[in-house]
Amino acid sequence: MAWVIDLDGVVWRGDVALPGAAEAVAKLRAAGEQVVFATNFSFSPVRELEAKLASMGIPPEGAVATSAMAAARLVEPGERALLLGGPGVREALEERGIEVVTDGDADVVVVGWHRDFTYERMTVAMRAVRGGARLLATNDDATFPSADGLLPGGGAILASIERAAGVTATVAGKPYAPTVADLLERCGPTGTMVGDRPDTDGRLARALGYRWALVLSGVTTADDLPVDPAPDVVAATLAELVDQELRV
Repeated sequence: MAWVIDLDGVVWRGDVALPGAAEAVAKLRAAGEQVVFATNFSFSPVRELEAKLASMGIPPEGAVATSAMAAARLVEPGERALLLGGPGVREALEERGIEVVTDGDADVVVVGWHRDFTYERMTVAMRAVRGGARLLATNDDATFPSADGLLPGGGAILASIERAAGVTATVAGKPYAPTVADLLERCGPTGTMVGDRPDTDGRLARALGYRWALVLSGVTTADDLPVDPAPDVVAATLAELVDQELRV
């Protein structure tokens, strides 16, 4: 069976590994379970996420799936993409043979989380979309957890562009169809989705037809329960969840 595991708030918070996460992944793999890490965080290139996992004692094994990768699959090779995002999105687009630009005419505007978003960049994106470019987002998460608390997410940036351009973006990441299709292709029809957000991870679990395992180490806390969709199982951490499920 496959285990699709979120990263932020499940395996780590910011640059801090959550207790027992590495041991939990090792137990799943030792039990013969397939593990895939699915994240809406599109800023970092895949190699950096893999290196971060390895630094925390988790061999990545080519099992990282990002919203940047899902978004890039919605852009055709040879198209011109206006990027408002980080190096992870650029990497995914360029690997598909897509021309990445930061100004001027474009076939598609691709939006992901980044720290240097400005009014001027919003204006460039708005004008491109009003000029006929498609609007594509890696994700629409309003926030994401860090070691210092919640931060505005890619969805907060996206919302300003949608409002200014008067359109609704196509969103590639969790829980939307492009990521669902990718994970079903990777993992098959049976699995468990582990995450800390009902709006992304929970909805993704339901779209996949997987069990929905909520951990309370990220955005959602015990004070937020009950949540919708209702999880099939709730645990404080990934480590606690795996011990419960494997009964070790």
